[in-house]
Amino acid sequence: MLMARLITIALGGNALLQYGQKGTFEEQLANARRTSRQLVELLRRGYRLVITHGNGPQVGAILLQQEAATDQVPPMPLHACGAMSQGLIGYMIQQSMINELKRAEMDVPVATVVTQVLVDREDPAFQNPTKFIGPWYPEEEAKRKEEQGWVMKYDVGKGWRRVVPSPDPIGQVEIEAIRRMVEAGIVVIASGGGGIPVIDDGEYEGVDAVIDKDLAGERLATSLDSDLYMILTDVEKVAINFKKPNQRFLDVLTLEEAREYYEEGHFPPGNMGPKVKAAMRFVERTGREAIITSLDKIIEALEGKTGTRIVPK
Repeated sequence: MLMARLITIALGGNALLQYGQKGTFEEQLANARRTSRQLVELLRRGYRLVITHGNGPQVGAILLQQEAATDQVPPMPLHACGAMSQGLIGYMIQQSMINELKRAEMDVPVATVVTQVLVDREDPAFQNPTKFIGPWYPEEEAKRKEEQGWVMKYDVGKGWRRVVPSPDPIGQVEIEAIRRMVEAGIVVIASGGGGIPVIDDGEYEGVDAVIDKDLAGERLATSLDSDLYMILTDVEKVAINFKKPNQRFLDVLTLEEAREYYEEGHFPPGNMGPKVKAAMRFVERTGREAIITSLDKIIEALEGKTGTRIVPK
């Protein structure tokens, strides 16, 4: 029997938290419900789905809560906070999808897998932490944090902030469980926030780091032999010369063209860079296509009406 096309979707932060919102549970749940309507429409059209997502605002809030309560309960390490965020976000998405599926009278199971992602202890990122997390601090408090073992860097125009390593993902530890669930027809939410970073020295051990969710999503999509990797963000298309007079939005990029633009610096590291890099990796490793577009343009992008497609050649 011919299986329906499998799409791995990486949800951007705006799927759960819109610009200017405070981040209350009610706000995030309402956003998850809107997102779920888009995802269920894909299921209704016959696609199979694997979903991954970011966790930036959520894990930052969890870290703040841990810090605020240190005089009452022992704080949890960053990798454990990442696990908490996976459960929180997965809960909101899966509940919203289950409710939407009920309304559509569709019998499709949905489940979240708290996912560990393997990284290399020797990854150069551990010697050069660059990923900003958590709130901004005045200089005096930042120095106290450094005495506690944190690495702090100045975030231009805003203040001092904690930085942690962002190592390259090798693969999901729970990939075989995820694969079996997908084959059984379950919509799986996995590798949230890039996954919980772990190293393997004979046994798995969590490390304080943040893995880019789009790069981890590519590993997930490739390992599951996905037909398409779709990265959803807050813009409809990828652009070169972004926000400059000669800005140009791109409809289709070959792998070679994407690589040239990437090496020319058109896609900043903290913004579009990891998304384009993840899309290129998927295309290179599978020979299939990747799409980058906005959440509200999923259907149009699949129909070839919008979005940026990265194709083998």
